Amino acid sequence: MSWLSRFSLAQRALIGLMSIIALVFGAIAIPQLKQQLLPTIELPMVSVIAPYQGASPDVVEKQVVEPIEDSLGAVDGISGVTSTASEGNAVIMASFDYGNNTQQLVADVQQAVNRAGARLPDGVDPQVVAGSTDDIPTVVLAVTSGTDQQALADRLDRTVVPALEGIDGVGQVTVDGVRDVQVTVTPDDAKLAKAGLTAQSLAAALQAGGATVPAGSFDEDGANRTVQVGGGLTSLKQIEDLMVAGEPGKGKPVRLADVATVKEEEAGSDSLTRTNGRPSLAVMATMDHDGSAVAISEAVEDKLPELREDLGDGATLTVVSDQGPAVSKAIDGLTTEGALGLIFAVLVILVFLASVRSTLVTAVSIPLSVVLALIVLWTRDLSLNMLTLGALTIAIGRVVDDSIVVLENIKRHLGYGEERHAAIMNAVREVAGAVTSSTLTTVAVFLPIGLVGGMVGELFGSFSLTVTAALLASLLVSLTVVPVLSYWFLRAPKGTPEDAEEARRLAEEKEAKSRLQRLYVPVLRFATRRRLTSVAIAVVVLIGTFAMAPLLKTNFFDQGEQQVLTVRQELEPGTSLAATDAEAKKIEKLLGDTEGVKDYQVTVGSSGFMAAFGGGTDTNQATYQVMLEDDASSDDVQNALEKGLAGLDGPGTTTIAAGDGFGSQDLSVTVKAADAQTLRKAADQVRDAVASLDDVTDVTSDLAQSVPRVSVKANDKAAAAGFDDQTLGAAVTRSVKGTPAAKAVLDDTERDVVIRSAEPATTVAQLKNLRLGAVKLGDIATVEVVDGPVSMTRIDGQRAATVTAKPSGDNTGAVSADLQSKIDALTLPAGATAEIGGVSQDQDDAFANLGLAMLAAIAIVFMLLVGTFRSLAQPLILLVSIPFAATGAIGLLLVTGTPMGVPAMIGMLMLIGIVVTNAIVLIDLINQYRAQGYGVVEAVLEGGRHRLRPILMTALATIFALLPMALGVTGEGGFIAQPLAVVVIGGLITSTLLTLLLVPTLYAMLELRKERRAKKRAAKKGVPAQPEPSQDPEPAQV
Repeated sequence: MSWLSRFSLAQRALIGLMSIIALVFGAIAIPQLKQQLLPTIELPMVSVIAPYQGASPDVVEKQVVEPIEDSLGAVDGISGVTSTASEGNAVIMASFDYGNNTQQLVADVQQAVNRAGARLPDGVDPQVVAGSTDDIPTVVLAVTSGTDQQALADRLDRTVVPALEGIDGVGQVTVDGVRDVQVTVTPDDAKLAKAGLTAQSLAAALQAGGATVPAGSFDEDGANRTVQVGGGLTSLKQIEDLMVAGEPGKGKPVRLADVATVKEEEAGSDSLTRTNGRPSLAVMATMDHDGSAVAISEAVEDKLPELREDLGDGATLTVVSDQGPAVSKAIDGLTTEGALGLIFAVLVILVFLASVRSTLVTAVSIPLSVVLALIVLWTRDLSLNMLTLGALTIAIGRVVDDSIVVLENIKRHLGYGEERHAAIMNAVREVAGAVTSSTLTTVAVFLPIGLVGGMVGELFGSFSLTVTAALLASLLVSLTVVPVLSYWFLRAPKGTPEDAEEARRLAEEKEAKSRLQRLYVPVLRFATRRRLTSVAIAVVVLIGTFAMAPLLKTNFFDQGEQQVLTVRQELEPGTSLAATDAEAKKIEKLLGDTEGVKDYQVTVGSSGFMAAFGGGTDTNQATYQVMLEDDASSDDVQNALEKGLAGLDGPGTTTIAAGDGFGSQDLSVTVKAADAQTLRKAADQVRDAVASLDDVTDVTSDLAQSVPRVSVKANDKAAAAGFDDQTLGAAVTRSVKGTPAAKAVLDDTERDVVIRSAEPATTVAQLKNLRLGAVKLGDIATVEVVDGPVSMTRIDGQRAATVTAKPSGDNTGAVSADLQSKIDALTLPAGATAEIGGVSQDQDDAFANLGLAMLAAIAIVFMLLVGTFRSLAQPLILLVSIPFAATGAIGLLLVTGTPMGVPAMIGMLMLIGIVVTNAIVLIDLINQYRAQGYGVVEAVLEGGRHRLRPILMTALATIFALLPMALGVTGEGGFIAQPLAVVVIGGLITSTLLTLLLVPTLYAMLELRKERRAKKRAAKKGVPAQPEPSQDPEPAQV
């Protein structure tokens, strides 16, 4: 690769110009980078929501769930299906592996649902829902007003929605929480009877009057005329003026308004939403593919005063969710830590080189490499998020390594008195191969990230690309820009060739007398002479490493400090919306009185769209989104809320989680059985076992209890009265909730026209006394209260229940191991099974995949080293550094109390590439000395002495660059930065020490053994062996 330097020195002006152009281009591209909290991740799930109003769970299961499940079985790529049949609703979630073609799967699922449509009951219209992290609303506004919700929604559609849609990057703006409006027709039973009409007569008239019939077409005067009969119902007056006729020969047709009341009113609701205690509507803005969360957040903030003015007095506009500040805060924090790391790295270089010019030449590689990496992100349409920015921050300590090695060698050669051009070329030529190999080994460890599936692979794909781009850019800069800047700014030697020889001798003497050399060389000489003792010490250290490993705490991800809390409340099954609302108001009052709570929003009942991703669907549930003050601690607020909830009377079961509800960190156990009784018994056993664990809280089971329901069945008197189950069902529906009879288009909006009884039945007694002509319902039907399931869950076609619990500490691995022991010890009923899932399974899968990735990385690094050194034995010596890197990594994790999670495992993966880089540079120089005639031990001593300074510089530069991140200076490093930095720092400390001592020792053992074998073979053949030099040759030209 030295040809790059030769070209660069010949085209110095071109290289300088290209560097400036790269910086300018970066200054243009960087502001255009999208800013997000996380990279875009397609959720590996397609959900089917199928409402079936009024149907019981067992009916929903038989008539809706089973046909859809059967149809989904033919879709390729689906790994599992979880279905929940609840009162009037079915949710079927089909899961698949990350990385599959989500769009194609959604299309396939939609086709499967369409095929199942013929088997579904009339009126069931399944909706297929899929999403990604981009579908999470960027900004959610809550709007409250003294006017009715419909009027408020109309004002929002005219003012707020168009304003938000005009913001660059906003893809969609929706208004949620608006109650539907319907046209209610309430018959007067006496007037109906007098006119000889029935409710069925009204329904028939509405259906006929609202019909639009295409009657064909004909040609007239050369033009085609389409004929249409009717035009639908378009106004309340038209409905009122509709003529209703009874049976032929029984009275005259009458005007509908003469026998019934017609009015427009709000339909019944299955949910309520309030913000800060007031009824509200939600305005949700979602960004498009090219949107930036920070830019959208700032634009919305700028528009808020204008929007509040447009809404007028009495209306309040509150931001209840905003990704922008969190993204901006994380980016600012990581940028600050990266800048501090850069300063620390530059200071380390300055201390070692003792030259401002040399330091500046080296430091140039950092901004140039980072800018080039950011340009790669921009061209790949990737965002600046916690993962990519964390990767850049971590890379800051590494991108300077190649430049340090190159510049240090250039400075050494200049110090020997060589001519400037020759010194630079000789210096680069000696280290170009080693620098290239070391960088490629570091980059190569990220290739196996592709083997890591699941969320980890999705998250760290952009992380790997960013680090790879930065490191390759640093290699390019070190071989092109650094030699050119060295030529321009480093002082050239003066004097004759004799002066150069004297300068070299003096430089060698000065270096040998330096404090570092006086400390290191005697230790290295001892290690190479007492080789077995050195190896024994290393083995003891390695055994200590293995002994420390079980002491580690483990988890999946550390969520870090959150500014949002999610509270979930669940009351007894069958609790009405009104009763749940009353209990929710108690928690709202607690939230309003809790210090640190900025805003809160509650949704009582169905969570609507979020039901597709595990949200609530029943009236006995409530969900709270709690926004915290900027200076509030989420742990303190959560503790205060838990204490306050414990003091409330009858709030039901409540759980509090940090974050917005995505990325659950809960343990879960899935219980399956063939029948309901066995499932209930097994689920109770598992729940008791989970609850007996010491470090878990909020143990819940989704196995629904039975809830009373009213059953109406026709008896033998029904037929004589002219009724059967179908006609009885229509009559009871009209009395309880109303019967949809037609559609009307009012103000360009389609509304249901519903016939409802003047006195709806609200009790069992009223239902029994319902008049059906000459008889009462109770006379011709059995009306009784019976028990029935609230919901029924199936996983892959088998009845199932899930027991969940929240780990209370940060050692999820230990809790998972205890949980597995508890489950293994259970004696479940015959036919029942229990399997651990949730965060335990996620963690196990991630650790297993990352373990395979590490083995693959070691294999790739080994192959690169074999190609570099053309030897199988020497690369094995270099790989010895890897297990000793774990010594420092594990030790520092234990000292700091940091759990071993996915970010720490990624740090371990990075260490595989990092720790061998210094060993490559060292062994490469030792081999150069051996080629020049040095003996084994002498070559090792000379190589170690000359590579001591660059090895220490690169290691310390990386360590100090990562120090602000490891210390969490800003506290905004997120879930990745701190654990990863701790692992890399700890691993570098021990691996550097062992690279400087153990690697040379093992090299000496290997090469001396090879020499002894060569002497024996020569002696057998009668050829005198070449004697090892008795004294040191002249110092090598390095």
